[in-house]
Amino acid sequence: MITMTSNAIQEIKRIQSADPNYNGAHLRVQVIGGGCSGMSYKLDFETATVTEMDKIFDQEGVRLVIDKKSFIYLTGTELDFSGGLNGKGFVFSNPNAKRTCGCGSSFST
Repeated sequence: MITMTSNAIQEIKRIQSADPNYNGAHLRVQVIGGGCSGMSYKLDFETATVTEMDKIFDQEGVRLVIDKKSFIYLTGTELDFSGGLNGKGFVFSNPNAKRTCGCGSSFST
């Protein structure tokens, strides 16, 4: 399971309402190769059809879609949003990460 904090849900909804291209889109979360620790998180809004290879999580009206390969690395993860002047934006708390980079956008297992 993957969860989103109320701050993350609020920010996702704010972005969706501010841009008509994202209205009705789901948020796709992926793990891709790269970054200073080996793997990076990728977030994208998309309206493409969800396939049987995707895991779907609905929380408070926000649909999160994750491909099965990425899900292996994301199980138990919490997505948060940290705003303000010193905020980092979307932040992943991933219990599977053995090592993370300083900015928190990449990890290794």
